[in-house]
Amino acid sequence: MRHQTLNELQAIADVNSLGPTSTMTRTQRIERWADLLDKHPVRSLGMLIGTEYLPAAARGLARADGSPITVAFEDPLLRAAGLKNDTYGEAKRFFELSDWQLHDIVCSCHAGTLTEGKSAAATVRRSLNGRRFLVWLRYVLMH
Repeated sequence: MRHQTLNELQAIADVNSLGPTSTMTRTQRIERWADLLDKHPVRSLGMLIGTEYLPAAARGLARADGSPITVAFEDPLLRAAGLKNDTYGEAKRFFELSDWQLHDIVCSCHAGTLTEGKSAAATVRRSLNGRRFLVWLRYVLMH
C-alpha cells in the first residue's frame, strides 16, 4: 500500500471527506479554483456582464450559468470548505478578492461574453500575484 497526502489524492481523484474538513488558506482556495479551470482548458465559460456598473447589492447577487465561479462551486472540496453558491458576492467573500480582482476574472469587458478555462485559470492565478500598481491606479482614478 502506498501512502499519499490529501493533496496528492486530490490531483488524481475526487476526494469527499465525511469528517470535519480542514481549513484551506486563501491561497489554497484560489489555487484549487485555477487548477479546476485548467482541467478543462477549452471549456466555454460564461462571463458576467457589466459588474462594475451594478449597484453593490445587485453585484453581490450577480451570476452567470457556466461561469468561472460555477466551476468553483461544482467542486465538492470548495463547497465543503465553505463556498455556498456561484454568485459574485459569494466568490468575493470566499476567495477574499477585491471587486477589481473579481471583476478581472469574471467580467465580460475583459474577455467577451465567453472565455475558455485556460484563460480564466491564468486570470485567477494573477489574482494571487496581484497587480498592486494597477489596483492602486484604479483606486486613485476612481476617487
